[in-house]
Amino acid sequence: MNRLYFIRHGKTAGNELKRYIGRTDEPLSPAGRGELAGKTAPQADIVAISPLRRCRESAQILYPQAAPLVVDGLRECDFGDFEGKNYLELAGNADYQAWIDSNGTLPFPHGEEPLAFRARCVRAFEEFAGGLQEGQSAALVVHGGTIMAIFAALALPKREFYDWQIENGQGFGAVWDGKALAFEGKLWQ
Repeated sequence: MNRLYFIRHGKTAGNELKRYIGRTDEPLSPAGRGELAGKTAPQADIVAISPLRRCRESAQILYPQAAPLVVDGLRECDFGDFEGKNYLELAGNADYQAWIDSNGTLPFPHGEEPLAFRARCVRAFEEFAGGLQEGQSAALVVHGGTIMAIFAALALPKREFYDWQIENGQGFGAVWDGKALAFEGKLWQ
């Protein structure tokens, strides 16, 4: 079994403005850096990250001695036409209203299909976790959507995708047995 920590990157300027930030490669905001700098990260033998800057910067703050392993499949969803906009800017947009009415199941216009995004994240996680040695611990510094996708598919107790939402700079601990994640709780409570 492996002890794993799933940590959402710190805040970016777009996060602070409640924008949909997926493929946009934003750096951490000063507030995001400050919030992470005050945390003591759980010990991890391996640190894995999304290729996006906000995850690289977050891992550097939390695990300054680590040489993170970049896992491309753990990147955030491509929000297509909604990218970089917030709900106020999308108010009155028929595509956005249809997506809201579908409970987030419709594809993003000119973006990624939500079920394909979730499957990509789970595949990338399983491939990464399959390479761990018995007893190794790992921290995955990734995105909120990535964490929700992995936990909705693999965590026990079972919960829906949106039930696994996590704030920037927060995380979950879990134990991986090769088939499921036994949820242990929130980090930094």
